[in-house]
Amino acid sequence: MRVVVLGGSGFLGSHVADALSAGGHEVVVYDTRESPYLLPEQTMVVGDILDEKLLDRTVEGSEVVYNYAGIADIDECVERPVDTARLNVVGNCVALEAARKAGVRRFVFASSVYVYSESGAVYRSSKQASELFTEDYQTLFGLPYTIVRYGSLYGERAGEWNSIRRFIKQGLETGAIVYHGTGDEIREWIHVRDAAKLSVDILGPEYENQRVIITGTQSMRYRDFLEMIREILGNAVTVSYEPSTRGAHYKITPYLFSPKLGYKLVSNPHIDLGQGLLACIADVHKELHREQHEEMGLLVDSDDAAS
Repeated sequence: MRVVVLGGSGFLGSHVADALSAGGHEVVVYDTRESPYLLPEQTMVVGDILDEKLLDRTVEGSEVVYNYAGIADIDECVERPVDTARLNVVGNCVALEAARKAGVRRFVFASSVYVYSESGAVYRSSKQASELFTEDYQTLFGLPYTIVRYGSLYGERAGEWNSIRRFIKQGLETGAIVYHGTGDEIREWIHVRDAAKLSVDILGPEYENQRVIITGTQSMRYRDFLEMIREILGNAVTVSYEPSTRGAHYKITPYLFSPKLGYKLVSNPHIDLGQGLLACIADVHKELHREQHEEMGLLVDSDDAAS
């Protein structure tokens, strides 16, 4: 199938694009910047999600549209509420309209488990509104959809807004990790590659016009997760805790009673948390130490290799 991935240059979007290509689909990546992860068999279109004419031309002839475009960082959404409404809500409406006119067989909207919660602030509101518009397009125009509510993701290619990448980078650069909170906050982390695989699986007919949840299989406190990072780094970093001012984030669960529940999908087998963290640390270390490269499993300075 020909599939368009909006926001396909980003963290999750690029991994989903890879998983779609691995599944034999013809993938078009649409984003405001050229994807550094673009595969030879993928097509790149640089454009804004609010550019209706370009989006219409790009989606025409496609069978599936994924929407990962918009602002994904909760704190950035709080700082930019108008932009959040414009990019996350209006942008999704523009994408829905392009999909409707193209007669696509499935529109996949990337939502969040925060839709169940009183937390998440402007980010949550933008996802709730976009879910409603997505459902309205099915009711009014017959556009099939799948809404995917993602939990806490980690893995390679994550941006600075991703807490796990931020903590790893902080530890490698300074030898100290500072967490704002008690450490008792609970998350169900899932590796981005597992989430991407499940994001392709939901194209099955049983997930048409459904809401699905993609999170990890194991609940863990932030305190324990940071201890894992500390141990993997050879106990060479310290971890400290400071009071949190981030009221937009939940402590134990994002769930608040809602009548519109979703199927929870899990990846089995899945990437082990420790192995996933090792890959993240290697990814951040490579970025911080570009003067080094790998030879026979060892990191050496490029100057040493030259001599």
